[in-house]
Amino acid sequence: MIKEGEKVKVDPKLTGLDEWIEGTVIDIEHNPFKGLVIAIRDNLNRIFFGEQKYFVPLNKDNVCMQ
Repeated sequence: MIKEGEKVKVDPKLTGLDEWIEGTVIDIEHNPFKGLVIAIRDNLNRIFFGEQKYFVPLNKDNVCMQ
């Protein structure tokens, strides 16, 4: 689960840019039609927001615990 203040990467499909953008989560909203909508601010102070499926946490370990 993504939380406010967390660092994430944003899919270029959402931003319209050529590469993934890193930013900090500034708002999380439960939208009854779209589900969780996340807003981030990048280091250039641009704000991007969209459905949770376009965001990947940066500090999440990809470790298998089995």
